[in-house]
Amino acid sequence: MTRAVDLLKNKFGVSQLYKHDVKQNDEIILTVYWHPLTIAEREAIQKKTGTEDTNDYALQMMIEKALDQDGARLFQDGDKASLRREVSASILEEIQIAMITVDKEVKEAKADLKSK
Repeated sequence: MTRAVDLLKNKFGVSQLYKHDVKQNDEIILTVYWHPLTIAEREAIQKKTGTEDTNDYALQMMIEKALDQDGARLFQDGDKASLRREVSASILEEIQIAMITVDKEVKEAKADLKSK
């Protein structure tokens, strides 16, 4: 019988890779890849932001987790101020929501597993 921890790691572990295409007029402008957010990463991001501001947390999460197709970070920590001031909030939120939604699906799956 498969252990629950192994089942979760296989289906929702950090080896999983997700992607989101940022489009403008049906043209792909940027493809963002990421691995699932772990509790340890979430705690580290919260400490790094040093605030309860969800916008700041979401932006920092995106900066740290967003990858290109080769697995390199798309953004550097120094990009934060520029992203905040010079990029449409709706585009940044679109990427952040895509990243968070995947993690929400994982949480729902864990809840389903607990209830069985």
